[in-house]
Amino acid sequence: MAPTIFGKKVVKGAAKKKALVFTIDCAKPVEDKIMEIASFEKFLVDKIKVGNKAGALGDAIKVSRDKTKVTISSDIPMSKRYLKYLTKKYLKKHNVRDWLRVIASNKDRSIYELRYFNIAEQDGEDDE
Repeated sequence: MAPTIFGKKVVKGAAKKKALVFTIDCAKPVEDKIMEIASFEKFLVDKIKVGNKAGALGDAIKVSRDKTKVTISSDIPMSKRYLKYLTKKYLKKHNVRDWLRVIASNKDRSIYELRYFNIAEQDGEDDE
């Protein structure tokens, strides 16, 4: 019989952790040629901290890109909010933070989208 602690079975070995996968969809700004997806990917690789060291991703975190999306997969615990922070930092560095915002997707919560601010709605409210 398996060893017990207070009547419960002890599980031997650790369960394999599922990798965290986050996606940042940059379709609209890339199509409008406001930002380059390659420079954004390089920014993330250089700035993501693992063990309080920036740029030392090792095998724990992988950053890859498609035509309009950057995908970050992590074997270690990682905050989605941290990726939003880094994305905002990149936008500010390239002076497009005033036109773009980072929003969580309605369909899948592991996806961030870069969208334009709705300036037309705000102009209509100012006239009244």
